[in-house]
Amino acid sequence: MAATAMLQPERPIVHRLPQHKCIDAVRWLPQLSPFDRFAVLAAFDTDSGSSSIEIHSLKPNPLSLQPHSSFSSSSRVSSLRASQFLQKTVVAASTAAGSLHILFSDPADARFESELSVPEEEGLHSVPGSCVDLMDGGVECVTVGEDGRVNLVSIGNSNLSYRRLFDSGGLVSYTAAKWASPVEFATGGYGFSLQWWDQRKPGGPVSQFKANWDQKFCAGIVHSIDIHPSRKHTCLAGGSLGTVFAWDLRWQQQPIILSGAGAGAGAGNTGVQSISESEVWDVQYDRCIKSSATSTRILPAMICSEDGILAVIEQGEEPIELLAEPCAINSFDIDHHNPSDVICSLEWEAVAILTRQ
Repeated sequence: MAATAMLQPERPIVHRLPQHKCIDAVRWLPQLSPFDRFAVLAAFDTDSGSSSIEIHSLKPNPLSLQPHSSFSSSSRVSSLRASQFLQKTVVAASTAAGSLHILFSDPADARFESELSVPEEEGLHSVPGSCVDLMDGGVECVTVGEDGRVNLVSIGNSNLSYRRLFDSGGLVSYTAAKWASPVEFATGGYGFSLQWWDQRKPGGPVSQFKANWDQKFCAGIVHSIDIHPSRKHTCLAGGSLGTVFAWDLRWQQQPIILSGAGAGAGAGNTGVQSISESEVWDVQYDRCIKSSATSTRILPAMICSEDGILAVIEQGEEPIELLAEPCAINSFDIDHHNPSDVICSLEWEAVAILTRQ
């Protein structure tokens, strides 16, 4: 019998909101007041080929998203993050062309008021495809790319400065990144590989994870990483074949597989039914689910996938399906102020907002 149990919640209330553009990524903005809520969307217009980063306000009765402020991006956004910085809201967006945009919004009305960028011609990344993560507090971000470059970008009031922390010369490709502390972060890439970096120890990653996967898993890609603030020794990853796994720095030999084609294989895995067999595009720890998990078990996590599944999974438990769509769910975000609220972007030009009971 499983050692932990998640309370089975009622089905969430779901609002599907058409947007008339492709929504590649979505994030809640830090809440400015109890009465005003905003989300930032990375949008792509297939008719004009134009990309934009847009702030939308959430309006009740009936629930809707209203355009509030917009910025035209130089290229299609590949990764989107939001945080607080010097009493302002800061949005970081990396693009498919390798450029980086840092946008500041006015705390009074959540409108974009200034922008800093590293254009693609400055060589932040040399090939299409990059990912960014913004440090809590917004003072620095890390960008990684399929070209094998790892960059640290410092954010000032009127300028950006960056330095290349590492360059594999294309021997290793990075597809995901996540801060763990002001000096530590994790990256992920091909072959379901993970790396742990510490700025106090330059020269490359201080620890690397590459399990003895079977042949089909060796071609897998890590698309998303999360690290819980109270368990910084554990890295949660989601990627190909519906695979969600954890890497515990204290026991580094084998992955702890939570879902996917490999569930049930390896030490500590329980053979629980997998919720998806396609690409897991986003993964986050779910702070809304109450769990009695011990320090040796993985906390509940939420995932979204290419086959249209939004679900909560926990080690040793049956998955909880929150949403099943006829199209891919490209990204999602759990509201830090109200963890029962989830926003996600649907491939069929729509945003869905879920409220859990």
